[in-house]
Amino acid sequence: MRILPHSIFAVIWAALVLVIMVPAGTVAAQSFPELTGRVVDQADLLDPAQEAAMTAKLEALEANSNRQLVVATVSSLEGYDIADYGYQLGRTWGIGQDGDGETEKDNGVILLVAPNDRKVRIEVGYGLEGIMTDALSGVIIQNFILPKFRDSDMPAGITAGVDAITAQLMLPEEEARASASQAASQQRERSNDGEGGLIIFWIIVGIVIIIMSISGSRGGKRYRGGAGPVVIWGGGGSSGWGSSGGGFSSGGFGGGGFSGGGGSFGGGGASGGW
Repeated sequence: MRILPHSIFAVIWAALVLVIMVPAGTVAAQSFPELTGRVVDQADLLDPAQEAAMTAKLEALEANSNRQLVVATVSSLEGYDIADYGYQLGRTWGIGQDGDGETEKDNGVILLVAPNDRKVRIEVGYGLEGIMTDALSGVIIQNFILPKFRDSDMPAGITAGVDAITAQLMLPEEEARASASQAASQQRERSNDGEGGLIIFWIIVGIVIIIMSISGSRGGKRYRGGAGPVVIWGGGGSSGWGSSGGGFSSGGFGGGGFSGGGGSFGGGGASGGW
């Protein structure tokens, strides 16, 4: 048995130690755009007039509701799932007020758009998860944002999303919760409709298989040299909703410019793709 030189053993041992000691995810750290205002348009989807108008809307929302909504477009998710990216972005920016015992806390929302990845997400702070539920966020994405995105009108989709989120955040607490409950009912109805459609699909498939089996047993030769088998294909889509773990973030107001107030995010919200 041939023994490897000591130098080779040393290299192998060093490599094993490196693999064990370096935590997963530290090789390529996540990077985020700088929080420069209520609209951070890294992907350059909005012209100056559109950005100014949207910023004014978001300023008015904060003045009237004491809640923060920020729009972020990014050129790349850097290989991360948008749910993870949005959650980490919320932690880094600290959108919303810190959970310090006040009536309003952790009250930030981010509308995140990644056009090159064809993904969108509404990221919701802890304090707003009761009224900006996952179901409601999903309804806003599906009904207001994605139809515009599919028509290649990104500014219109972002504006529609901002308007829908703003309308919800401006509602009194009871009305906001009722609206969120209605959205949940709508999602359940869609789910039931989808299940019903799937059952019908498999019934049709079963009937076709039975007919083909009977026909084949009566005269299989008629199919030889003829057309190929009939293929019935059913497909579906998913909004890609998901959430990741929780955590707390820090932040504050400073420098005379806009910044988050230390709001905390735990993965609440919804995602979609087009």
